[in-house]
Amino acid sequence: MRSQKLLLTIALFFLFTTLSFAQDLSTPVGYMDAFAKEHDKMNKTYMAYQSAVAHGKRAKKVEKLRQKVVETINDTRNNTRGLGAYKGDNSLRESSVEYITLVYHVFNDDYAKIVNMEDVIERSYDQMEAYINLQEMTDEKLRQASQKMNVAEKAFAEKYNIKLIDDKSELSQKMATAAKLNHYKNKIFLVFFKCNWQDAVITEAMNNKKVNDIEQARNALIKYVDEGLLALDTLKSFNGDASLAMATRQVLTFYKKMAENDLPKLTDFYLKQENFEKIKKAFDAKPESKRTKEDIDGFNKAVNEVNAAINSFNQTNNKVNQGRKQVLDNYEKAEKEFSDRNMPYFK
Repeated sequence: MRSQKLLLTIALFFLFTTLSFAQDLSTPVGYMDAFAKEHDKMNKTYMAYQSAVAHGKRAKKVEKLRQKVVETINDTRNNTRGLGAYKGDNSLRESSVEYITLVYHVFNDDYAKIVNMEDVIERSYDQMEAYINLQEMTDEKLRQASQKMNVAEKAFAEKYNIKLIDDKSELSQKMATAAKLNHYKNKIFLVFFKCNWQDAVITEAMNNKKVNDIEQARNALIKYVDEGLLALDTLKSFNGDASLAMATRQVLTFYKKMAENDLPKLTDFYLKQENFEKIKKAFDAKPESKRTKEDIDGFNKAVNEVNAAINSFNQTNNKVNQGRKQVLDNYEKAEKEFSDRNMPYFK
């Protein structure tokens, strides 16, 4: 069973409109700018982490970056606390500290829960779905918190007659792209994983030569493929790039053909092999002196039939294995290239 490398992909949201004025805490503009600069430090560190995860940096380096994000969040919180109130008005400071504290707990508490799940996520589709959903819920928690922070910022600006210009920075645009990309990839990956996991169930049943289990898993795979193909029709492309959806569609198309055409041939061999074992057992149980020509001819015919079935099985099985490897290799290549093209680079 194949699966893409799964690492935490939480979407932070760029708050404060950056104000291009010298920092002067005695003015409302300078006071807001001081908060904006602190948030900017936190967001830059986070975006560097996101970029490293998406572009396949080594796990040790990615973990060091995550630790750096946590340290930066904590530094940002401490610096924000130190800014104090503006002429007795502590609303913006309190809102900012509350938001940064939530982000800090996400990277310590929620991240720990997600990491702890990584040991079991590939045991079933339900566990993988729960893992992805936890990431999505964490994103939503941060999104709602950022909206609350934006309300506080706008209220402060309105109170002190500051006109905010919605001029999105390059960093904020990259962060928005990263959030959308992660959501899109999660949707695609769940479609892929559900069928990929079911294929692994089929392989296990085949290794155990359990025909009934193979048949049940085969029917389930056909069902999941049909559902997945419909889901891909709704997902289509990301910013005009449909390569990942196409690669996933190729995997699902292979699975459908395998389930409908190839698996019945493979299970037919197990039935023929089982029948041959019965014939052989009965033949061996009969003393040689009592075997008739009809017995011997029947046994030889059964041997020829099972040998032919073995050859057919091997040919079909080799074809399936080669086809599976090809589409999965193409999927992994497409996933990497898709991430490289669409996830913004940031250091």
